[in-house]
Amino acid sequence: MTFNLLGRPSSRRTFLKGAGAVSATALAGFPMPAIAQAQDINIISDENNADALAILRKIGDDFGKQAGVKVVINNMDHEAHKTAIRNYLVAGAPDICFWFSGNRMRAFVKRGLFDDISDLFEKEKYKDVLGATAGSVTVDGKQYGLPTGGTLWGMFYRKDVFAQLGATAPANWDDFLAYGAKCKSANLTPIAMGTKELWPAAGWFDQMNLRINGLDKHMALMNGEISYLDPSLKPVFDQWETLIKQGFFTPDNTSFGWQEAGALLAQKKAGMMNLGAFVRSAFPKEELDLLAFAPFPTIDPKVGRFEEFSLNSVHIPANAKNKQGAREFLAYFYRPENLGPYLEPGGNVPPRNDLPPSKDPLVNAAVDVLKTVQGTSQYYDRDSDPDMAQAGLVGFQEFIAKPERRGAILQRLEGTRKRIYKL
Repeated sequence: MTFNLLGRPSSRRTFLKGAGAVSATALAGFPMPAIAQAQDINIISDENNADALAILRKIGDDFGKQAGVKVVINNMDHEAHKTAIRNYLVAGAPDICFWFSGNRMRAFVKRGLFDDISDLFEKEKYKDVLGATAGSVTVDGKQYGLPTGGTLWGMFYRKDVFAQLGATAPANWDDFLAYGAKCKSANLTPIAMGTKELWPAAGWFDQMNLRINGLDKHMALMNGEISYLDPSLKPVFDQWETLIKQGFFTPDNTSFGWQEAGALLAQKKAGMMNLGAFVRSAFPKEELDLLAFAPFPTIDPKVGRFEEFSLNSVHIPANAKNKQGAREFLAYFYRPENLGPYLEPGGNVPPRNDLPPSKDPLVNAAVDVLKTVQGTSQYYDRDSDPDMAQAGLVGFQEFIAKPERRGAILQRLEGTRKRIYKL
């Protein structure tokens, strides 16, 4: 899924003036439509942040008291939910479920498993406050969900470590290579990386391809329109291989996950890490103010500014029993005074442009970056066919471990592309 970002209105800042009064009115008994037959509203979430889950439950309780219904929230393990949703959307669907936008949403839309909520979009005028992010939940001009928190991928680092190195966030490729040399001379790993879960390796491919080939060619590859043997990909793997051979990445990174890699960043054993703001979970609370964000460095200055911005989303299953109740709840949940607090604990970048600034400077830094870019992709395993994504994740992990196998890896990926797209 691709969407071109628009400038965020100044109301994002001025909204602060009235947010408190609006919130108080809403929670003190703001009139709400009665839900037909007062049916329960069943929700399945996959929230792995305890504070955010507590806020979601409170939103459900507040809505239930005002609407005279019971809101039941069943929270699942995030990874287990990825499998469970494929079953419960077919049989035993809840009224609302949390998922991912983009291609992962589109797969269920094509199977008729998510409800068209364009009527809710129109009634609540969501396009006015979502701007381009509405594209992440739109298929053939219709909306099938609401985008919730987003993750802007980029380079995270400790301010105190950079101060000790005498370094600044590298803005271009020459700066980046010089930064790596400075780290190596200080016995510091330039980039923390753990690829046990596979997807962190794909993040490097995405951002390097965006910086070298731009958004259109990147998305053409994601859509199966470009060969993995295409000459345009050679400089991507050439530059990546240079980093590997110069020891930029944590050794033996296939044996541990992103959280362990994040701990290396927190423990001052690595200089930077390419991830989303959820890397904060690896840091002690008292050190979070030392964590800083910078965009991935420019490689080809002639290529426009495109970033990796992944959005989660919330949906009404097509087989839901209480679709009207679900719509009323989503309208309540999506109010700025409710959505804002829900997004805050996890460091999520808001999809609405009328929320007040976050308490988290990393979130505000991401918002500022998104105001300047020309467009975004999501993430390799969200933007590409599921089978192609799995093959790519495996291939990219193998490339980092054994760059000399590049030819065989790309041949294998090309074979997968031809099989999937029947070429």
